[in-house]
Amino acid sequence: MPNIRMLVVEDDTDIGLALKEYFEIQGFEATLATDGEQALEEMKKKPPYDVVLLDVMLPKKTGFDVLRESQELGIESPVLMITGRGEQENILKGFGLGAADYITKPFNVDELASRVKAVLSRTLPPSQAPMDIYVIGDVKVNFSTHEVTKNGDPLHFTVMEFDLLRYLLENRGKTVTRRQLLSAVWGIDQDIATRTIDRHMASLRQKLEADPSNPVYIQTVYGQGYRFNI
Repeated sequence: MPNIRMLVVEDDTDIGLALKEYFEIQGFEATLATDGEQALEEMKKKPPYDVVLLDVMLPKKTGFDVLRESQELGIESPVLMITGRGEQENILKGFGLGAADYITKPFNVDELASRVKAVLSRTLPPSQAPMDIYVIGDVKVNFSTHEVTKNGDPLHFTVMEFDLLRYLLENRGKTVTRRQLLSAVWGIDQDIATRTIDRHMASLRQKLEADPSNPVYIQTVYGQGYRFNI
């Protein structure tokens, strides 16, 4: 699948960079703009962006102004509006100006990702529509097709390794205990001692980490469990 080009327009740099990094992990080619004028200039570039995440409250030009002017210029990149204002009139205004979808802050980033993928599934050819893909270093994992490649070469994953990695990614940045892993991945609700988790973690590290003895992504939190770091 070719990289999907995304423009993130957010004047809060911390939020903007976090969104940019989140979607890059999933295989998107993301660019950040921090004001309305910069956003419009980016949207004029060729080839056009496949999707634009556009905050409403921006310096220099509002998100509504950017959307309206881009429409007047014939720019067809689908736009998902993001704002802290959830009033019905603003939602209707965004759709009236041609927004493909609308989400209000605070939002769950996984819900945002689902909205983005829904927009792309309507606007991209079927062969290019996004699936549930994550890029981890040299490894690309497609949870929709259960395909994994490393530097472009196929890499074998067991069903349990897919399930374990998905749970770690869903809780990235957080420490998950062995008990949580046993319950969520293995369906075991009892707090029992087992080396199964450690063996599967070791196997994942062998496949994902450049140096499994010094892991970057899957880290052990001694006495507690594991944490997946971005």
